[in-house]
Amino acid sequence: MRVLLSAAVAATLASTAFTYSAANAEDAICYNCPPQWADWASMLKAIDTKLGIKMPHDNKNSGQTLSQLLAEKDSPVADVAYYGVTFGIKAGNEGVATAYKPKGFEDIADGLKDPDGKWFTIHYGTLGLFVNKDALGGAPVPACWADLKKPEYRGMVGYLDPSSAFVGYAGAVAVNRAFGGTLDNFDPGVKFFQELAENDPIVPKQTSYARVVSGEIPILFDYDFNAYRGKYTEGGNFEFVLPCEGSVVVPYVMSLVANGPNPDLGKKVLDYILSDEGQAIWTNAYLKPARPVKLPPEVAAKFLPDSDYERATPVDYAKMEKVQKAFGERYLKEVK
Repeated sequence: MRVLLSAAVAATLASTAFTYSAANAEDAICYNCPPQWADWASMLKAIDTKLGIKMPHDNKNSGQTLSQLLAEKDSPVADVAYYGVTFGIKAGNEGVATAYKPKGFEDIADGLKDPDGKWFTIHYGTLGLFVNKDALGGAPVPACWADLKKPEYRGMVGYLDPSSAFVGYAGAVAVNRAFGGTLDNFDPGVKFFQELAENDPIVPKQTSYARVVSGEIPILFDYDFNAYRGKYTEGGNFEFVLPCEGSVVVPYVMSLVANGPNPDLGKKVLDYILSDEGQAIWTNAYLKPARPVKLPPEVAAKFLPDSDYERATPVDYAKMEKVQKAFGERYLKEVK
């Protein structure tokens, strides 16, 4: 999720005219609302149907979104923006996101929103274990982070390189905290990875969903929504494990763009996204709603019980981002 803003600004400036020449007929603009992710396709269709507000699909990522907001700060084009939490924090700090508290804002847990409403979670993922049960060779499904160091899981455990992939770093933060560490003290996390290294883990640099599905990586540090996607859409035997020691949640957030061209429409969109109806749409992609909305029993049954999710909590995401580089360097020096 990290980005070199200067390089990204140049790239997004070059594409601005092309991207929005076709959007002039739209009612409002959302940056980073890609139809293939989080079922934004259904959300944008619902916003059109329910609110009569048309917004185009937009395939930026979080870094490109922040870069373009900064480039357009004096003359904003977008009305709302969606990004990973650290980018939402930066947008608020840089003055390109403005305070707004949609209906339902107070239901979002502390730690998952800016107190003034400059950013707020709309849905989140939880870091845990994506397990291909058929590839375990008769070993039991692990229940805890500590289990992964047992001999029966030798060569079966995968995690993305935490020095280069955000999901890998999120896994490191989760493990470190599970064994008593903090964002000021990564000693427990480093020790865990050093010990896990004795069990021949698989450490790819890129997303490895397909390698879990194929059985090449039987156990992967990953988000719950990927594990649920495997469980309910693939022809295998998959499970999501929220480790017994606990884990972290990783929020995806939205903001009202500061001085955007259509603030009233932007507010209506954000109100709908946090409504019970809007929140339920994210479960199509197996994302947990930010608000504790009541889901139909058949939908709720696809997730682990809420009592399990109590073990997954927020962290100080701004600080998490700030110490990411130092942890990555330490990992490369002491583990890799």
